[in-house]
Amino acid sequence: MEPLVSIIMGSTSDLPVMEKACKLLDEMQVPFEVNALSAHRTPDAVEAFARGAKGRGIKVIIAGAGMAAALPGVIAASTTLPVIGVPIKGMLDGLDAMLSIIQMPPGIPVATVGVNGAQNAAILAVEMLSLADAGLAGRLEAYKSGLKAKIEKANKELAEVKYQYKVN
Repeated sequence: MEPLVSIIMGSTSDLPVMEKACKLLDEMQVPFEVNALSAHRTPDAVEAFARGAKGRGIKVIIAGAGMAAALPGVIAASTTLPVIGVPIKGMLDGLDAMLSIIQMPPGIPVATVGVNGAQNAAILAVEMLSLADAGLAGRLEAYKSGLKAKIEKANKELAEVKYQYKVN
């Protein structure tokens, strides 16, 4: 199996957030790889990774970063692959990381999900990949139908909760 998605984090301390992307990709049967690279501590390795990712068959890169949050942008500057940035909560509840990832200069876009939103990053990667993979598109559709079923079930359960002044 060769990876289609690469999940990159600044350090292994980001793994509790980024593992949500790993779990979703695993559930969707999408081959992926996971590595730690630092835009500030290993800049040459980040650039080499970004320049070589497409040639290795990677289709989408998910990059998580907190604090200075340079990693997704540095990767995007060295590849034409889509990069999805995951701001990781650190200082300022992650708002600093989110703004750093969103505010990229023209020509260097980074799709950005919410703070600690690695699962949504993986879903977005699956949506991109499913454009060319009918089997994956079917698994994604089933996943999203499951989300709908969870809410419908929750509403049925809420209907059973009784309060004196509750009217539904």
